[in-house]
Amino acid sequence: MLDDDAIKAGEGYFLFHGIGYYPEKEAEITAELAAFAASWSAVDDGQWDYIYACTSEFIDLWRALIGAGEGSIATTENVTAACYSLFGAIPPEQLAGRKVLVAGDCFPSNHFLLSAMAARRGFTLETVPLRQGDGHVRDEDFIAHWDDDVAVALITWVSSTSSHRVDLEALVAHGRKQGSIIGVDITQGAGVVPFDVGAPVVDFAITTSLKWMCGVPGAGILYVRPELIGEFEPEFRGWFSQPDPFNWDFDKFSYAPDARRFDHGTPSPLPLVGSLPGLRWHAAVGIERIARHNRALVDRMFAAGEAGKWDIVTPPAVENRGGSIMVRLPAGTDPKTLQAALKARGVLADFRGQILRLSPGLVTSQAAVDVAIATIDRVF
Repeated sequence: MLDDDAIKAGEGYFLFHGIGYYPEKEAEITAELAAFAASWSAVDDGQWDYIYACTSEFIDLWRALIGAGEGSIATTENVTAACYSLFGAIPPEQLAGRKVLVAGDCFPSNHFLLSAMAARRGFTLETVPLRQGDGHVRDEDFIAHWDDDVAVALITWVSSTSSHRVDLEALVAHGRKQGSIIGVDITQGAGVVPFDVGAPVVDFAITTSLKWMCGVPGAGILYVRPELIGEFEPEFRGWFSQPDPFNWDFDKFSYAPDARRFDHGTPSPLPLVGSLPGLRWHAAVGIERIARHNRALVDRMFAAGEAGKWDIVTPPAVENRGGSIMVRLPAGTDPKTLQAALKARGVLADFRGQILRLSPGLVTSQAAVDVAIATIDRVF
């Protein structure tokens, strides 16, 4: 099938691993930002009450999605900032002379950060390598590197280069035996694969509101297990880290008893406001419906890809993957040429090197999947 007219605007959107889209996104974000502008520009004293209400709604929507308790989520600009806040809060004696473990397919920005922090905080950053030809780090390799010298393990839940999903229960169970602090970057799967911070119990989790959540840049979260919050004293702190931000006594600083201690200076509420429409849309539709539609379309591409002998780097079993199917192109294939051919037929996808990434969401149609399949078949 290559009938371009069969694909309506938005139906060929396969970029939910990147930004995210739903039909009323532009109009609803515009209206929400207009409400912010009206409040912030009003000649009254209600601005901060409005901001607090928006922030509370943003946090509550995330709490409901990942099963987090009250007072366990702080807002943050992005996953790198969340990572810095968390690692900068761990008592120095817990890190010095020990290891921080990450996977070779982790988000590069986190690796850039931790590699710089290692010398200053006195830990060794150990990166579990990918095996030759693999698109992700294997669970057994991650476990093999995870000994009792690992102070913190930052698990990549779903790989951005293969959509491989780790066996989180097995990894967490192993980590508990080692006595490590266990964190999870859930960015690539949040909103399309159910995730609960209590099943299994993790110590912290980080993510953005982009991708499947259809938010805007600058609106991330840091979840910290409530039982651990009191043990952490963030280095990155400010007046909003306190129980009462309006305490300006230099000699009487104290940390808030909950996740607010991971706040710092004057907050940046605009990205939270801009992300509310996407989070509301996601909550109204429900992750079950989104996941069901996604699985059906990915399964359809798997079946066609196996018949067409595509080099699929994503695990076929639904329990072992996120919401994407990723395909390694044959040597000599120009990714930009294929991307342009897909776009000309209304299909929006992207690449990481020679890896084609396709992430269908609720707006993506079966007709668009068929057009994508026919176009990709031409290069295999």
